[in-house]
Amino acid sequence: MGYFLQQLINGLTLGMIYGLIAIGYTMVYGIIGMINFAHGEIFMISAFISIITFLVLGLLGMGWVPLALVLILVTTMLLTAVYGWALERVAYRPLRGSPRLAALITAIGMSIFLQNYVQLLQGARIKPLQPVISGGFRFLSESDFSVNLSYLQIFIIVLTICLMLGFTALINRTALGRAQRACEQDLGMAALVGIDVDRTISLTFVMGAALASVAGLMFLLNYGVIDFYIGFLAGIKAFTAAVLGGIGSLPGAMLGGLLIGLIEAFWSAYFTVEYKDVAVFSIMILVLIFRPTGLLGKPDIEKV
Repeated sequence: MGYFLQQLINGLTLGMIYGLIAIGYTMVYGIIGMINFAHGEIFMISAFISIITFLVLGLLGMGWVPLALVLILVTTMLLTAVYGWALERVAYRPLRGSPRLAALITAIGMSIFLQNYVQLLQGARIKPLQPVISGGFRFLSESDFSVNLSYLQIFIIVLTICLMLGFTALINRTALGRAQRACEQDLGMAALVGIDVDRTISLTFVMGAALASVAGLMFLLNYGVIDFYIGFLAGIKAFTAAVLGGIGSLPGAMLGGLLIGLIEAFWSAYFTVEYKDVAVFSIMILVLIFRPTGLLGKPDIEKV
């Protein structure tokens, strides 16, 4: 029982990271119907921004960890949001009226470009980070296997829940959220009623990049090593999470992320760890065979 609970905690922690990245995919697809395959590289860039900020604060002698984490989080979100805005403005906006294949090829090209951009600037070697948050709680110590819930895992889970609550309120109760929902239904009609479509889409990319930046910081704190290639696999799995939960559905993106995190954790615990990715994609295929729109997705209604 203790081993099961430990893997449940590990899977939830990992799933939170995937879910935050997946939201960026599902938001962009929901509004403009395009898969932003460069979103995984935005996540990777945010991890590098975080480790550079850690280095700068260390050189400045920032000793109080909570204040340092807040400064790192804010700095990472702001700088990563700039990357998200620039990506939309330079690579995607000029192709908005083009066939979807052109935008898809551009997204893949931007992904490759950003990988090599970071590799040239930071090098190909892994970048380590010493543990920042240590300690935690221990349960079921009297059994053969004790369950550990670290302060870092609590931080990741609580921060993700707070972000999701704030993000849900933003979408449901603000003018920007109403504009995003209107653009999701019909871009042309949204423009006719006075919504600035270009601004709304740009802010959608900014918001997705900001959430990915939080995931990048969590990944850095949780694993302690990053390189220029981490965005590829994490991006593919986050995209899988968005599809599994229902592309275009924000709750579905988080649900898909949690499911993938749990599948990875339990497969690695009870079966061969080398095949955990095979298990993830196999389960996604099975779900899509019986429910093509994903778990929480809704079928598109073609207007004639």
